[in-house]
Amino acid sequence: MSLRIIKPGILDTVQDGGRHGYRHLGINPGGAMDVFSAGLANALLGKEGGAAVIEMHFPTPHIVFEAPTIICMSGADFSPELDNIPIPLNQPVIINKNTLLTFTKRVWGACCYLAILHTFSLEKWLHSYSTHLKAKAGGFEGRALQKGDVIPFVEHYDFSNLLGEKPFCVLPWKVPVPERKRSVIQFIKGAEWDWLTEEAKALFGKELFTMAPQSDKMGYRLQGKPLKTSTKEQLVSTPVAFGTVQLLPNGQTILLMADHQTTGGYPKIAQVASVHLPLLAQMQTGATFSFLEVDLQTAERELWRQEHYLQQVRSASQFKIEKLLHANL
Repeated sequence: MSLRIIKPGILDTVQDGGRHGYRHLGINPGGAMDVFSAGLANALLGKEGGAAVIEMHFPTPHIVFEAPTIICMSGADFSPELDNIPIPLNQPVIINKNTLLTFTKRVWGACCYLAILHTFSLEKWLHSYSTHLKAKAGGFEGRALQKGDVIPFVEHYDFSNLLGEKPFCVLPWKVPVPERKRSVIQFIKGAEWDWLTEEAKALFGKELFTMAPQSDKMGYRLQGKPLKTSTKEQLVSTPVAFGTVQLLPNGQTILLMADHQTTGGYPKIAQVASVHLPLLAQMQTGATFSFLEVDLQTAERELWRQEHYLQQVRSASQFKIEKLLHANL
């Protein structure tokens, strides 16, 4: 009972909701870049949003399932196919033993998430399955998945009554594909916002920023008109987070992403609203966007709405999954 990597992609890793509680040791939370998509794929299987998934980028892997299971994919659209037959995103699919998952082309987005009904039989590192590439820990041997890797499953499920000899069966419940192409990113003021000149503050709110080629999972280098400060004050290294916007000495900015460091010495001029981090996660080099200031209450309210939506999807899907499993006992 397992899945096997037949052909590796450019960067496929096991991720989950993150490794929390160890920043004081210099270990960042990490986890999925697009927490919403990973959570939605899990929710449609009735699983907790922070459960382990496979995060994939294009070119993507070829995966064969050596046991029947139910899968769901969300996030970027890489045109998924099972045995050369297209399947939808954001909709669970029962698959039979020895069915091959492939992806034919990138339609939109940067990272796609594969959630599986089974639990991965992997060892947690510091209470998380997330792959920490620099520490070479967590996930599958602390590295990206390679050809021949086998991830065992914990549970055993039998879907023969539903599948027969068919390679797969698309289940009837789904959610609409979320609108993810917004180019306005909400932020709240950072601790050093007032270090900016009034001109720079106005510029930050109306300038178009471009994601530079030097961007990765640690942070996005942004290109725009240089921002000036009204102080020569030096900053002692302080904690940073996923979504922190730091001002570099040359007036350009860097936006910290999922694999960010735990502290930094550059001024923190802004913090992206958590609900908009998934939008950034799906952007590619060359993408342009602008920032829009919101207050903390607005950012919290929008995050609550997103979490409430995922919980509703999970509750409804959990009922359907349990009914399906009971019918096949």
